[in-house]
Amino acid sequence: AEGVLMGGLLLLGLLLAPFVEQLFGLVTRSRLLELSDLQRPLLRKLASEAPGTFEHTLMISSLAEEGVRAIGGDVDLARTGSLYHDIGKLHAPQWFIENQSGNNPHEHLNDPWRSAEILQAHVDEGLKMARRFQLPKPVTNFIPEHQGTLRMGYFFHKAREQNPNASDKPFRYRGPRPQSKETAVLMLADGCEAALRSMPPETSEAEAKDAVRRIIQARKYDKQLALSGLETAESELLVAAFVQVWKRMRHRRIPYPIPARKGFSA
Repeated sequence: AEGVLMGGLLLLGLLLAPFVEQLFGLVTRSRLLELSDLQRPLLRKLASEAPGTFEHTLMISSLAEEGVRAIGGDVDLARTGSLYHDIGKLHAPQWFIENQSGNNPHEHLNDPWRSAEILQAHVDEGLKMARRFQLPKPVTNFIPEHQGTLRMGYFFHKAREQNPNASDKPFRYRGPRPQSKETAVLMLADGCEAALRSMPPETSEAEAKDAVRRIIQARKYDKQLALSGLETAESELLVAAFVQVWKRMRHRRIPYPIPARKGFSA
């Protein structure tokens, strides 16, 4: 009888666990591992409809995971949040450069203010998708916080070319700024990914670290990390972690000789 009772209580706990998580904004490690499965419908949709964004997401996830591990944060949460941080781009993938193949619709639009609205929309749409697919709040937080209130620098520059007195307010994401170390690391990983990926093969490790430090300092100067709890001493750990991932992804291959194709007589 006691065995049956314990079995019943265990089964009841398993059934009620998702409702308790949703009610109190909690998320278990097993739930995070389940959501980080790349065969999940939303992630498969991202891979098929926005393949460039999906590849960018995988790279960002590697950087964020290594960074969070270096500072002793929640690696499972960082990995899972990173995988879902850009799902809002599914709303209009062709407006983001990683999904374009030569044709950039922003150039035809020629309206930096409208382009800034489109970039902000990927955050808004991401939050809608997170609610539709019932993502836990700790995972959903990565969607707006990875952009914080950052300035959309390229389009702000374009706006200043048209109007030297243009305000930067329409060109800043609406936030909030990162509220945890994990979302702060994702923001930094997102900023460093393009810089690291575009470095020439002859770039030294010291040069790569200097580039990462400059990006981190820029985010600090813009007060994006003020609410995250990320400490100054942890910044150098992130620099080393990001560059370690960069070193892994840029390894060189030996150029194998390709034998000449043999001709055969009729």
